Amino acid sequence: MGYGVFNCLYQFRFMSLRKAVKALLEALILSERIKPSQDAKRRAFKKYSLDGGIERFATAVFYSVLRKLGIYDEKIREITGVKNVYLLDETLRNALRLSIELLKFRSLSNKQKKLVRSILAGEIRTRSHPYASMFFWEVWDDIKNIDFTPKNREEELVYRYYVSRFYVRKLVELIGWEEAEAYLKKINEVPPISLRVNTLRATPEEIRKEIVRLEFEVEQSTRVPVVLRVRGSLDLDRFKPFREGKVFVQEEAGAVASLVLDPRPGEVVVDLAAAPGGKTVHLAELMEGKGKIYAVDIDEKRMERLKELVKRAGFRNVEPVVMDGREAPEEIGEGVADRVLLDAPCTSSGTVQRNPELRWRIREESDILEFVELQRELMEAGWRLLKPGGRML
Repeated sequence: MGYGVFNCLYQFRFMSLRKAVKALLEALILSERIKPSQDAKRRAFKKYSLDGGIERFATAVFYSVLRKLGIYDEKIREITGVKNVYLLDETLRNALRLSIELLKFRSLSNKQKKLVRSILAGEIRTRSHPYASMFFWEVWDDIKNIDFTPKNREEELVYRYYVSRFYVRKLVELIGWEEAEAYLKKINEVPPISLRVNTLRATPEEIRKEIVRLEFEVEQSTRVPVVLRVRGSLDLDRFKPFREGKVFVQEEAGAVASLVLDPRPGEVVVDLAAAPGGKTVHLAELMEGKGKIYAVDIDEKRMERLKELVKRAGFRNVEPVVMDGREAPEEIGEGVADRVLLDAPCTSSGTVQRNPELRWRIREESDILEFVELQRELMEAGWRLLKPGGRML
């Protein structure tokens, strides 16, 4: 992996290593329940007060594990004999993933390796069952002996670009080997952070100046001027405009959707698959906090994040509704909405660059067909919600 931040573990005392390993294990466990994974990382790192160099190291490790998740799970199946890693206890499963990353891709001294093993075994014993901890000790040597030498061209792409075998096969089938590899190389580049400015509280220029003052590279979107792209590891928890609801994390595509829908102050809007709320707060901003937005989503945990966003933004015209969007016309009423926004559930394959764990969740076409049916039913619900002459995006 080279030197620099990836090998900076040597610079930290064992106390820092202990804290980092515990935070990483908790972040990986949380990332299975909380989406996006950035939120899981933020919560775990805040709990263990990671900052400075150790935080940068832990962040690199966290995202590296998520990028290689499917590869690591394949190796875990080989060394444990378990057909599905999700049959393993969640603490053991993520301790094994973290162990592979630290042993195979980070330069640790023998003392540090022993400490990592001791920390993870202790965490497994505390969080799950003593037998799981004993099993972890038994497979430790097997982890050290894992071989990552590719056996064929397909496996070479899997190991080099961290995607599933199904994903490689499908890309090659559609666009051929050369273009598939060019695409895979592109999605492994680190993208900038996109921030959308809440123009009711700040201007893009004010936020741009603040980012420049913190010595980060920033550029303004030419397509959506309220979106700023930031290069580097800007800590949003310490970025005052983020805490004050002056900026939100949102891509150009997400921001432009609200602009196209073009809601007006005083209108009734239904956001039919609203969580985690990025578009909802943008709609509320465009409506100047006036009118009514029904933010509908079936996922209770993601709706909690929506509520947090709405609260931070300070809008009172949003009513969160936890329910299946297909039932919205019965609950909210037919022909009541001036505008309907439907960002329907999908495979999310277009976001693999920012959400590396997604590339392991894209499965066979049967899943895609199920999404198509769900999307069709949600669209029908959206039409029923609309007033005559209303607009649905």
